[in-house]
Amino acid sequence: MSGAVFSAAVAPSDDAQLRRAIRARVETAGTSFYWAMRLLPRQRRNAMYAVYAWCREIDDIADGDRPAAVKLAALSGWRDEIEALYAGRPRELVAQALYEPVSRYVLRQQDFLAVIDGMEMDAREDIRAPDLATLDLYCARVASAVGHLSVHVFGDSSPAAHRVAESLGRALQLTNILRDLDEDAQRRRLYLPREILERHGVRATKPAEVLAHPALPAVCRELAAIAERHFQHAAQAMTQCQHRAMRPAAVMAAVYRATLRELLRRGWSDPAAPVALSRGLKLWLALRNGLL
Repeated sequence: MSGAVFSAAVAPSDDAQLRRAIRARVETAGTSFYWAMRLLPRQRRNAMYAVYAWCREIDDIADGDRPAAVKLAALSGWRDEIEALYAGRPRELVAQALYEPVSRYVLRQQDFLAVIDGMEMDAREDIRAPDLATLDLYCARVASAVGHLSVHVFGDSSPAAHRVAESLGRALQLTNILRDLDEDAQRRRLYLPREILERHGVRATKPAEVLAHPALPAVCRELAAIAERHFQHAAQAMTQCQHRAMRPAAVMAAVYRATLRELLRRGWSDPAAPVALSRGLKLWLALRNGLL
């Protein structure tokens, strides 16, 4: 289904309730997202806030405690809502906030649907040691698809910008996976790929058993190398993009790449230990990559 067609209709009113709802969502974002988006002009920044709020809405469904059937029904409802949005009749507050960005920046319907596809993978069953192809598909849906929406809002929808979205989305998601092993295990999920686990002698798929295995650090280092290659591919593609438009992407890349390097420095002997960059370092990376 193409996202190129957007039916015109009377836009929903930009009332205070709508602004409060979006602001409440964005305020939960990390500082890396906040400073990256602050680089955008107000209209584009508000559009990214709307995209972020929508992603959080979908993510919360997939990560919730409700039965799988209930989650899948809720995600199916959002498919219908995206159809309504592109028909010019959004009903939900978050979809109303997307109304103008979808039209102004020609956001593709297929990318919204891809994000829902990815969240359905989480909602349908607990992901445990997927094969590499399945993990790549998951990253493409939950992260690269958001990147495709983002580059349109940033102001560069060229093929090179979409290559940035493909590679950077995967790099960010793999970094999240390597950072959040313990948190995911508490949700009974394990995103480490089966082939890499088996290559290092890990046959278990239960999250707690894998996280306690002595080969875990070696498994994570190999997955980190894949993430680093995606960062490199994104950086190469970014040289062919509009520099000013892609500054938010450059900031996100710098912050997450620094996080990956900190993970590598610390190792994974204690996956429950939190890894986070200082606010000062994030701010410095934002300034360095956003202004140069």
